[in-house]
Amino acid sequence: MEANLSSFDIDAPRWDQGTFLGRVKHFFNVTDPRTVFVPEQKLDWAKVMVEKSRMGVLPPGTQVEQLLYAKKLYDSAFHPDTGEKMNVIGRMSFQVPGGMIITGFMLQFYRTMPAVIFWQWVNQSFNALVNYTNRNAAFPTSVRQMALSYFTATTTAVATAVGMNMLTKRAPPLVGRWVPFAAVAAANCVNIPMMRQQELIHGICVKDRNHNEIGHSRRAAAIGITQVVISRITMAAPVMILLPVIMERLEKLRFMQKIKVLHAPLQVMLSGCFLIFMVPVACGLFPQRCELSVSYLEPELQDTIKAKYGELLPYVYFNKGL
Repeated sequence: MEANLSSFDIDAPRWDQGTFLGRVKHFFNVTDPRTVFVPEQKLDWAKVMVEKSRMGVLPPGTQVEQLLYAKKLYDSAFHPDTGEKMNVIGRMSFQVPGGMIITGFMLQFYRTMPAVIFWQWVNQSFNALVNYTNRNAAFPTSVRQMALSYFTATTTAVATAVGMNMLTKRAPPLVGRWVPFAAVAAANCVNIPMMRQQELIHGICVKDRNHNEIGHSRRAAAIGITQVVISRITMAAPVMILLPVIMERLEKLRFMQKIKVLHAPLQVMLSGCFLIFMVPVACGLFPQRCELSVSYLEPELQDTIKAKYGELLPYVYFNKGL
């Protein structure tokens, strides 16, 4: 159905981003795994439509539904800071298909040391790419910095998994099944800050309500990165804590003992069921466009803001990344 699009704001959120439920609905839309399979030409079309809508030069006959779909594809595939197309594996919409395979195999192959090391390495390689792709892109990251971050995060995950595996050899089997989550949680606390260290060193770009750049804040970067770490651990927690309990019960059933070859595919499928819900829920824990009181910023940045705005700017805003 055609409508008057003269006042249509394509960047206005469809759901209230000030509420948790509104953010979850938004991320259910943006992280839809089906968008991973959308052809490149369709993604390029979506970017053109979003840009034309912002300029107010839409083709005659354009419908609201077309613009909403274009914005969904744009948000799922293009970086909010640079507008550049993100690599497929690093997109949040790839978290379900990518995460379910890796998580399922991590939870299945936890008994032998080579398997633990291999799957923790695969998981942290995946996480490093996701963290880099979804960073705040105000500052470039060198190849050396990325390599150091990747090595540190991977080493942390592997060391945690190996160490806990050794400590839990005599523990109940269920405890051993929880080792992968402990390793993932520990590695997230290293991987994300390391991959986004430029934000902690130089600060993250903060803006006023009208998206005008004001300066860069290291304190804002620390808040944003902390929120992302919490979100990522929350994303992994249900599947990596509850699924081992479920599998522990299922594997005691007689028919499950006869089809051991299907245990890994079953874990992958169940991991996907958890992640379909947990990816948008975890992403929606905190607003992507964070609000921060000016009084919390660095003193020199506060002085800059007061000199330009006086007392008229109580808050600044920044993209925390995902």
